[in-house]
Order: sequence, then C-alpha cells, then structure tokens
Amino acid sequence: MIYLKSFKLSPHTVNNPNAYPYNVFRKISGEVFVFNNITVLYGNNGSGKSTLLNLIANKLDITGAEEFTNREYPLDYMWNCLYSLGENEGDGESDRIPPNSLYIKSEDILYEIKKIQQEAVLKEGYLYQHSKLGYTKENLEKLKQSSQMYKQIEIMKFANEKYSNGETSIQIFDEYLVPNGLYLLDEPETSLSPTNQIQLAEEINKLVRFFNCQFIIATHSPFMLGILDAKIYNLDAPLLRTFRWSELENVRFFYDFFKERKNEFE
Repeated sequence: MIYLKSFKLSPHTVNNPNAYPYNVFRKISGEVFVFNNITVLYGNNGSGKSTLLNLIANKLDITGAEEFTNREYPLDYMWNCLYSLGENEGDGESDRIPPNSLYIKSEDILYEIKKIQQEAVLKEGYLYQHSKLGYTKENLEKLKQSSQMYKQIEIMKFANEKYSNGETSIQIFDEYLVPNGLYLLDEPETSLSPTNQIQLAEEINKLVRFFNCQFIIATHSPFMLGILDAKIYNLDAPLLRTFRWSELENVRFFYDFFKERKNEFE
C-alpha cells in the first residue's frame, strides 16, 4: 500500500552555510524522493537520513515527530517542502495518511527498554492493576508498604531482566507495527543481533505484503538491506539516485572484510 507517494525537498537555499537543514541537503536541493512500499534511506552519519524522516513526520503531522530546536530555519525549510499522497485505492494507493502511523526513532526504543526496566514504572503498573480490581485508595496505600508488593516487584524485575535489549526491542516492534499504517523507522537495528535484524526485516516484508503497511526506513545494516524488498536511496552519493544493496559502501566493507578472512572459515 502506498500512502506517501513522494516528498520534494525545498528548492530554496540560504547564504549561511551552517543553516540547518539547508546545509544537510545542499547537494540534493529540490530533489524528489519517490517511495515504494518499502523505501530505505541509506547513508553514513551526517548524511541526513534522520533529518529527512523528521521533516516528513513534521510535514505530515505523524505521531513521534520531533520538534526542531532551531525554529527559524527548519520551519521555513519545511514549509517549502512538498509531498503527494496515493490517489487510487484500487491501485494499492490511498489518499490519506492512516491515523495509527508512527515515526519511531532508535532512541525511542532504547527509552522504552529503560522504562520497562525501571522499578518505579513496575510499581505504578502493579498499583494500577489493583486499582482496576477495585482496591480503594486506603488499600492501595497499605499495598505500597506491604511485603507482598515488594516480592511481586522483584519477580517482575527478574522477568523483564531475563530478556536482552534486543529481545525487548523485537517485542516493542511487535506491539507498535500494526496493519494499515505508514511507519518511519530510524535505525531500527539498534540493539538487535544480526539474527533479530533479519527477523525484523522479514516481518516488515510481511506487513507490507499482507497487511497494507508502508515503510520508510533509515538504516545502514547490511542484514536488513539484504532482506528488505526495498527501493534504496543512497544519501552519500553526489546525486540522488537509487542503488542495489550490494553496491553500497557499508555492505561492500563487510563483504571485503570477510572475503579477506575467507580461509579462517574453511
């Protein structure tokens, strides 16, 4: 399903070479990104992957959009960006952005992991559950001081800690990525082992194929790049164009690294 068909960067420039985000996209000013069901934004640090995702999220008012700290230049830049939505639902397109669409950053996932592991959050959840069971305020206050609550919190802490950050990340993605949504993912491979990166990429392919989802993903993970059925834009290139995953610098680096050590595997 195509919800967001294209996004055009502002064609305007400014004299200040440090003006953000003009300086980030100076090489591709006014260029148009045309999106597939899955589109990958590839590039090294500072290439503009995260900035572009946040521009799209702000322009389309997608949940998770992060406010720009410098409000003058970014807002002016954003207003001059243009986008087009899908038009004909019969062709696998839609003329609206689904309300459950999300922009999910790697730091959001890390924050959720930290929150899950915080004892205060566990206590709050435990007390909330008991309030739903009909406990009065007086009973809840007694429960706060009880050995019963302490023991239960310790059990829950152990239950959370027995899962790695990567396993917890996969659980969070399972919860957030639901059918009929446009999802902007910024480096979702953070904290994930290669096996889990491949598992997430395969799940994304399924969500697109069977559940009417569209993804725009910023990543340089060779494992996800190799599994995702995606159109890939290389933001490190001097001109905006698409690449095969095997042409990308980061992927070639891994290939050469293991090729030079081939004898150690035989």
